[in-house]
Amino acid sequence: MKRLQELTKEINELTLKIEQEYPELYQYLDENPMTIPCCEQPELNTKNFSEYLDSLKQLLKHHIRNHQKKNN
Repeated sequence: MKRLQELTKEINELTLKIEQEYPELYQYLDENPMTIPCCEQPELNTKNFSEYLDSLKQLLKHHIRNHQKKNN
């Protein structure tokens, strides 16, 4: 499993890519259920960061796939 630092770097890079290349999608990142903590002091660990990274990747993939369909 990746280290927390590596996951944080990937999350930052992907978020920046979304912000720069897909600004229409960036506005929805705040509403991502993965960013809403389930408790007062959520545990920050590699599993949670990895799941969040995966959710960002899926969000972008879904957006790209649907956006391409509309343009074709």
